[in-house]
Amino acid sequence: MSSHIIEAERDADSVPRPVPAVIGICVTDKDAARRIAGALQDLVDPPPAALTLFEAAGPAGWRIDAYYDEPVDVPALKAALEAATGCVIDSIASAPVPDLNWVAISQAALPPVAAGRFTVHGSHDRARVPQGPNAILIDAGEAFGTAHHATTFGCLLVLDRLLRRLKPASVLDLGCGSGVLALAVARAAPCARVVASDLDVQSVEVARANFRVNRAGQRIRCHVAAGLAHTALRGTGRYDLLIANILAGPLVHLAPELSRALAPGGRLVLSGLLNDQAREVVAVYRMAGLSLVSHDRIAGWSTLVMSKRYPPADDAGPVRAVRHPTRPAHRTSAGPARRWPERAMPVKASRPATRCAPV
Repeated sequence: MSSHIIEAERDADSVPRPVPAVIGICVTDKDAARRIAGALQDLVDPPPAALTLFEAAGPAGWRIDAYYDEPVDVPALKAALEAATGCVIDSIASAPVPDLNWVAISQAALPPVAAGRFTVHGSHDRARVPQGPNAILIDAGEAFGTAHHATTFGCLLVLDRLLRRLKPASVLDLGCGSGVLALAVARAAPCARVVASDLDVQSVEVARANFRVNRAGQRIRCHVAAGLAHTALRGTGRYDLLIANILAGPLVHLAPELSRALAPGGRLVLSGLLNDQAREVVAVYRMAGLSLVSHDRIAGWSTLVMSKRYPPADDAGPVRAVRHPTRPAHRTSAGPARRWPERAMPVKASRPATRCAPV
């Protein structure tokens, strides 16, 4: 090794590295705390490397700790958060981060989340969470989706409601992140064929690992794809249930594509959008041929359920002529008997029986 390289390495080592910082935010209202935590993750740049939200002791109410790799301009961050959420931040302060195992500490600070029939928990809570068919193991990591964010939580509540009366045969989780929503569908609809996708390679690797840990590695196929730009997503026909927990901008852009991918009578679950963005998203999807079924609002975030109308009878399938059963031939004085016109009735295609195994 040359002396120039050695000197360069010494110079690099002598440069002081940025000191990681933790930003502590206190608010009295739980909904405001969740809204601020969501804005820190999705609306303010740069996003924190890690984030915790918990109820504080005493009159402080709720505390958010955001961990950054380098110091942050605290007044600018406070102004940006208040402008994005409309919430008043009671106190905000910055402190250097001690040299500790923060991955383990942040995971231990995340309690289990109960959303309808589902319970999402980390491996540190495995011993105290009943391990039934609706328990989902997701460790906090590099992919979004531990159910602590209002968007994932809202999607789980919607899926719990929908899958009590719907029996989808084909499901797509678009922008799957950690894969928690695909796992919820696989647990609640054991006969469904479930596919997941994300444009981030790291998220797909994390999701596949989570599928294996939850014994669903053979049930759920996961692909790296932007939108539906993958042959495995386009070549499976239309989906009875399609989930897209991403952001408002991509949802608007993908409206025509997602509408075409949804089967008639199917349901589309949209999330990742703020309450004031919901009207635009609903309008765009109505223009794409869908109807609004429900609109859930949690801590400033919206979860929408849209449905696709069945096509008119002319497009419903093969047609056969059916004579009206009650109307006789009508005879006129000017000529032979005239019969009532025949009606075209769609022929229902028979659905083959399916067998499924529980997850």
